[in-house]
Amino acid sequence: MRELTLKDAEAIYRHFSIPEVIRFMDIDVCKDLREAEEIIAFHIDDSGCRYGLYSKEDNDLIGTCGFHCWITENEETRAEIGFDLSPRYWGRGFMQEALSEMLDIGFELMKLDYIEATTEIQNVQSQKLLKKMNFTQEGLKNDLMYFTLRNRKNND
Repeated sequence: MRELTLKDAEAIYRHFSIPEVIRFMDIDVCKDLREAEEIIAFHIDDSGCRYGLYSKEDNDLIGTCGFHCWITENEETRAEIGFDLSPRYWGRGFMQEALSEMLDIGFELMKLDYIEATTEIQNVQSQKLLKKMNFTQEGLKNDLMYFTLRNRKNND
């Protein structure tokens, strides 16, 4: 896992060209290298961060995860986590491993009070993963399921 840079544009292009990867995301299939560069630039310029997940066997990009919408409001700091994975790696525990590291980054390095996540109603696999990672389902709004995870250290 490492932070994305513009050098990753070719890998991001290949990854986000897969319809199953972006099925539940608010983007279209990546059509060219320029669009991949724009995706990376967005995350570099955003207040959060985005990491590429790389296969240990061949160093290929297999997915991404990270934070966006990092804000402080009413003396609480929060960010939304997002993640995606290439279909050939689904169901093998890779995203659970990556999210575990991301939660540590969010709570320990970014000092977040809580982390939010949203999924489309049909994205049952991501909902199961979030619940497995101890996120609490908060409700439904505009066809999106809302989840939160509070920093346990704040409750001690």
